[in-house]
Amino acid sequence: MPERKTIFIVEDEPMIGLMLEDFLESLGYGLSGLADTLESGCSAARAGGFDAAILDCNLHGDKVWPVAEVLIEKNVPFLFATGGSSDDIPAHFTACPTLEKPFTMANVESALQQLFPDE
Repeated sequence: MPERKTIFIVEDEPMIGLMLEDFLESLGYGLSGLADTLESGCSAARAGGFDAAILDCNLHGDKVWPVAEVLIEKNVPFLFATGGSSDDIPAHFTACPTLEKPFTMANVESALQQLFPDE
């Protein structure tokens, strides 16, 4: 049996974080950790120890782009969770998968499959 992939979540809304955690568990993934600020997200991204990440684009008014940059440097796949056009993902991130809010188990599963296409 393959080892369960772990996912790190950067999300500033506690209820959404809990919902994502439940979805991950139901889909067979493990939760590596949850950060709710840009600072804690960058720190955890630098520390690593997870297979992929879900990044909410807007964290209490701060954009999550610095966390994404750390993950790119570490070659860790990630996707952006976005609430819409107000998130304006920078051009150099447009190839990154996105997960549109509101989340459903099916769209979370589909987005994560983009991160792990060979599994």
